[in-house]
Amino acid sequence: MKRREFMTLLCSAVAAWPEVARAQPALPLIGFLGGPSLESYAQNVAAINQGLKEVGYVDGISAMIEHRWANGEYDRLPALASELIEKRVAVIVAIGGAPSTIAAKNATSTIPIVFLMTADPVQLGLVASLNRPGGNVTGIAILGVALEAKRLGIVRELVPSAKLIGVLVNPRNPQAETQIRELAEAGRTAGQEIIQLKASNNLEIDAAFKTLADRGAGAVIIGQDTFFTSQRTQFAALAKRYSMPSELKTSTM
Repeated sequence: MKRREFMTLLCSAVAAWPEVARAQPALPLIGFLGGPSLESYAQNVAAINQGLKEVGYVDGISAMIEHRWANGEYDRLPALASELIEKRVAVIVAIGGAPSTIAAKNATSTIPIVFLMTADPVQLGLVASLNRPGGNVTGIAILGVALEAKRLGIVRELVPSAKLIGVLVNPRNPQAETQIRELAEAGRTAGQEIIQLKASNNLEIDAAFKTLADRGAGAVIIGQDTFFTSQRTQFAALAKRYSMPSELKTSTM
């Protein structure tokens, strides 16, 4: 996490609280909206809380913090965002990738939203441009999806005998189709056969690996997704069970 830049954006949003809040609570209320679970992002949340403390915003003393986490069920995010707005938060920290930021933006056009993600916020329509975001949404984008072709190249180098490589994405992630398109194009360029599968929960992940094994896949590239990152222990166990090398880019965005 680019903590310094992220905290600058977040604290600027909180500092604007007197001007943007109406019928505000006694203390500025900071809302966390996350797609994965709080447990899987405990280290990130602790870092943000420490950063807030360093500039004078201490939970329960000079500010209040409300948490809403979807536990990987991205379809819950719109309702969770609405709950934060009803609480009259001063700012929404959209953590855990693009789904939480999209839900927050769809829920409010006035409350500041600060994000950290690997997706392209311009492509998703979240901001007007990277240098001049405009509107009420800002943050840090690392643009990891643009590296999908490189990931395929690395897997081919590590497992040169793999005639078939699987690609697993979370269909609830707005960047899923982009990930598939990038990898499919890279596969065509390299002459590599690819099988595409989708999963959005634990059972579907299990089923996807079985399908890959049945089809004789020599390796699998796991799409960038915060829910997938929180399930890395499951992925490791499945990779071992099926003796299938797996490339998972851990993401805390």
